Amino acid sequence: MPDVFADLVGQDEAVETLRRAAAAAAAVLRAPAAGPVPDSADDDLAALAEEADAAATPAGGAAGDPGAGMTHAWIFTGPPGSGRSVAARAFAAALQCAYGTGCGECPGCHTTMAGTHADVRLVVPEGLSIGVGEMRALVLRAASTPSGGRWQVVIIEDADRLTEAAGNALLKAVEEPPPRTVFLLCAPSTHPDDVSVTIRSRCRVVPLRQPPAEAVAEVLVRRDGVAPDVAAWAAAAAQGHVGRARRLARDPEARSRREAVLAVPRRLTGVGAAFDAASALIEAAEAEAEASVAEADAAERAALETALGAGGTGRGAAGALRGAAGQLKDLEKRQKSRATRAQRDALDRALVDLAGFYRDALTKALDAPVAPVHSDTAAMAEAGARRWDAEGALRRLEAVLACRAAIEANVKPRIAVEAMMLALWKG
Repeated sequence: MPDVFADLVGQDEAVETLRRAAAAAAAVLRAPAAGPVPDSADDDLAALAEEADAAATPAGGAAGDPGAGMTHAWIFTGPPGSGRSVAARAFAAALQCAYGTGCGECPGCHTTMAGTHADVRLVVPEGLSIGVGEMRALVLRAASTPSGGRWQVVIIEDADRLTEAAGNALLKAVEEPPPRTVFLLCAPSTHPDDVSVTIRSRCRVVPLRQPPAEAVAEVLVRRDGVAPDVAAWAAAAAQGHVGRARRLARDPEARSRREAVLAVPRRLTGVGAAFDAASALIEAAEAEAEASVAEADAAERAALETALGAGGTGRGAAGALRGAAGQLKDLEKRQKSRATRAQRDALDRALVDLAGFYRDALTKALDAPVAPVHSDTAAMAEAGARRWDAEGALRRLEAVLACRAAIEANVKPRIAVEAMMLALWKG
C-alpha cells in the first residue's frame, strides 16, 4: 500500500517539507521517554516542538523551506486542484502515524485518511462562509487532550471563507495554541483577502503548484484505472485539477456539460443569443448543483425528522415534531446555503473551461509553442484566432476572468454572466 502522500501529485518539495515536519513531530513525542516525565508534560512538549522547529530550520530559512521542522500552525496554498486539502489530510495522517512517517498502513493513517480519527477534525464550509459560532466550538474542542496520545489536528478547508469574527476566534487559538494541537489551513494564497495578515504571520506556509498534466494523467492511470489516452486528454482539459480530471475521465455527464460550455463561443451571434447563452449557463450550473446536493439534503432531513420523532405513534410524538419546526428551518437554511455554494462552484468550473478556450485562441493567434488546453476544440480556437487576432482573444479571456472575480466579490451570478456574454460577443 502506498504511503499517505502518494496522491499529492507533482508536489515533491511540499512532500519533503511535510515528511521532515512529521519526523520532527514524532521526535517531540518520543523525547520525554528518554528522561524523567515532567509534571507539566504538555507544556514541555510545546517547548520541545519549538526547539525541534528551531533546530530543523536553517538560519534565515523561510517557513516553507524543505528543511523546516514542526510547528503548530500551517497554511497550504495553491490554485484549485493543486491538492491543498489532500496535502493537509496526508500531513494529519503522518502526524497520527504510529511510525511518524505516514506509512499508510497503521490505524492512525487509515482512520485519518478515512475521516474517522477521533483526534482529527475536518471543517468543510457547507455554505459561502464559516461562521464564528462554528469556529468557537471547534477551537474549544481542539483544546482537549488527544485521546490517542499524539496530536489534536484541525483541518480547515477553504480558510479564505472564514468571516472576520470567525478569523478572530481562530487567531486567538493560533496565538495561544494548546500544546498538542496543530492547525492546518487551506487557502488559495496568503493575500490578505484570503488569510488575515496576523494569522499568516503565525503559520508556516506550504506553497503548492498546479501539477503538470503528465503527473495528473499518471495518477488517473495508476489509481483509477483510466486508459492512458483518456487520462492524458482529461488531465489537459482539467488544467491540472486532479478531481476535475477524474470526473471528466469517468463521468459522461461531466463531459457533456463541458461540451455545452465550449459551444458557447459559436452561439454568440447577437444580443439575444448572448442573453440566451447566459441563461443556459446559469441553469446548467443550478441543475448540476441540485443533483450534487439532493441526496445529502434528503438524507439529512430524514435523519433529523427521525431523531425528532417522525413516524412515532406514542403519546406526544406528533406534538414533539410540531415543536421541532425551528430545527427543521435551521436545516433548510444550511441546505440552501450549501446549494448556493454548489451552484457557484459549478459555475466556476464552467468559467474555467471557457477561459481555457480563449486561452487556446490567444496562443494560436500568437503562434505560441504550447499545447492547447482543449485539444478537441483546437480547430474552433484556431478559427477564432484568425477572426479576432491576439488582442481580441485577450479581451475575451479577460472578460471571463473578470466574471469570475465579480462572482467571487458577491455580484449576482446572472448579472455577472450576462455582462460577460455581452463582452464576449462585442469583443
